[in-house]
Amino acid sequence: MTRQLLPAETPLWGSVIRCLPAGLLVLLIVRRLPQGAWWWRSLVLGVLNVGGFCVLVYIVGQRLPSSLAAALMSASAAGMMLFAWMLLRQRPKLRAAVGALIGIGGVVLMLGVGGEDVDGWGVVASVGAMLASSLGFVLTARWGQGVAPLTMTAWQLLAGSLVLLPVALLVEGSPPVLDAPAAGGFAFVIVVGTALAYAAWFTGLRRLRPGVVGIVGLLNPVTGAVLGVVVGGEAFGLPQFGGLALVGCGVLLGVVPGRMAVRRRRSTVFDAPASVSRDGMRG
Repeated sequence: MTRQLLPAETPLWGSVIRCLPAGLLVLLIVRRLPQGAWWWRSLVLGVLNVGGFCVLVYIVGQRLPSSLAAALMSASAAGMMLFAWMLLRQRPKLRAAVGALIGIGGVVLMLGVGGEDVDGWGVVASVGAMLASSLGFVLTARWGQGVAPLTMTAWQLLAGSLVLLPVALLVEGSPPVLDAPAAGGFAFVIVVGTALAYAAWFTGLRRLRPGVVGIVGLLNPVTGAVLGVVVGGEAFGLPQFGGLALVGCGVLLGVVPGRMAVRRRRSTVFDAPASVSRDGMRG
């Protein structure tokens, strides 16, 4: 969407136009403002997850093929595991670590056989976006236990947008004039690619360990590659198929065992003897 429809020369304004309306839309739904430490936390997380991330991703979308950009961003699986280990003391499980390595191996296979010239600044922007979002998402998991995911979405989108707004005015001047395709593209990105996507992502962070969420993110190359071929007409050959197969194996290895463990725990609970309640009745 960014590469095909949105203006290429204004990544700062593009990010503001994308995130500010989305934040206001979600805030109208939750109707709750930050309190106490959440004022500065929202700023920090907004810069990492929204401001810096969206600007860098906007640059990536203009400089790299969709499949390559998504493949680079999939390295966030390892980044989130590393930051979760450092900040949350969540040591990666062996299966998850092996799954991430297999998936990243698939990413390397895809990168090494690209049919187009690779833009160096696009790669730098992609790595920067991956690191910023990985750190931001792990901090969100650490700080956000008492905040609803939709509320978290509104605060971060607005904080990141307000930080970007004066920078966009100073660096890029007045906002770009949008034609009909660009306006339609922004409408889709605001509602689906930002408001809905961030709310779903933060909900996933609430229910899953950051390392598991990062492994699920390895599916990004699949989506990016398919869209790049179907919509963008990008080249895609047998090595890319092999890389995507490795990514799929890595996701299954890293995520499915966790779901099986949950089922075993549930089975243990359901098979346990009935407990005695406070009034003496057996449950």
